[in-house]
Amino acid sequence: MEPKTEKIALFIDGANLYATAKSLGFDIDYKRLLREFHSRGYLLRAFYYTAVIEDQEYSSIRPLIDWLDYNGYSVVTKATKEFVDQAGRRKIKGSMDIELAVDAMEIAGSIDHMVLFSGDGDFRSLVEAVQRRGVRVTVVSTISTQPPMVADELRRQADVFLDIVELQPKIGRDPAERAAREAREPRERHTPQFLQRGVRQTRTGLRALSAAQGLPGGMAPPRARVV
Repeated sequence: MEPKTEKIALFIDGANLYATAKSLGFDIDYKRLLREFHSRGYLLRAFYYTAVIEDQEYSSIRPLIDWLDYNGYSVVTKATKEFVDQAGRRKIKGSMDIELAVDAMEIAGSIDHMVLFSGDGDFRSLVEAVQRRGVRVTVVSTISTQPPMVADELRRQADVFLDIVELQPKIGRDPAERAAREAREPRERHTPQFLQRGVRQTRTGLRALSAAQGLPGGMAPPRARVV
């Protein structure tokens, strides 16, 4: 009799995971992350949740969202809401907690293991509810920062707490790639979106032409780049 393959679903709180990785000084390689959990069982779904500001001329999160959408992730987005608090300060609200909780409860009957990438204590009740349905829950965050990025109540509720520091060698991006990207960012940040798009299209066209003609240095079409 063949051993049972564990059915896994990933739930990634995008803003929380970004803040956690940033506090530890590394970037997530989402292709490697997906590969890592494919190796641990049958990965049924990988959800990624993030709020987006729709009226920005250029959003740094948009290329990442597009890449994830085409490379095995189920991306869930919601437009942020702007409001003014009692002190007259402009605030932006973009919580994805409800969307994540609804998806988790809907899929709980079809999985054995839920992996939650978040340290938000608001998810403690969700974790408890999913556990009552017979699902094992792993929370991925960190206690290696001061203060810890994971709420104590969430860490206690989880069946397994996995410090993301342990995963860094398996899901972290090459530091050299990060340095190269940061060197480009000041120039790209001040370039209008339509010009950035035009430059990318021109580069792609030249590379494809070079490859088609068999010229020296011909390149295959570039892969999507996470930024």
